Amino acid sequence: MDYAFETIIKVRDYETDSQGIVNNANYLHYLEITRHEFCEAAGTSFAVMQREGLDPVVRKIEIEYLSSLRPGDSMRSCLRLRRRGARFVFEQDIFNAATGSPVVTATVTVVCLEGGRLGRGDLLAKAFEKYL
Repeated sequence: MDYAFETIIKVRDYETDSQGIVNNANYLHYLEITRHEFCEAAGTSFAVMQREGLDPVVRKIEIEYLSSLRPGDSMRSCLRLRRRGARFVFEQDIFNAATGSPVVTATVTVVCLEGGRLGRGDLLAKAFEKYL
């Protein structure tokens, strides 16, 4: 698959549960870390967007857990981006970096608040035009 962005993230011990595997909620953090790093690679950040009156917010997340990661594992976290009207849809996948096996697949839908009100997302689209 062609991805707009990829990053490597290492599992830390405290992210696991009593079974010794990454707790399911931590995958939401990994997905968000990837989106934040993508924004920075695209030339912006959440701090910059907020100063400009633009607040991207998650509207919906659909996630499928396929396999587990353990302490010390590294993951390759990838995303693609598309726009559907005022919504930005991040298709995100996480793979075990050592084996290449899929760990998580997710669809994250984001909308934009512009000046505190739901907007069309044109400012965000401009920041991400290279990737849409």
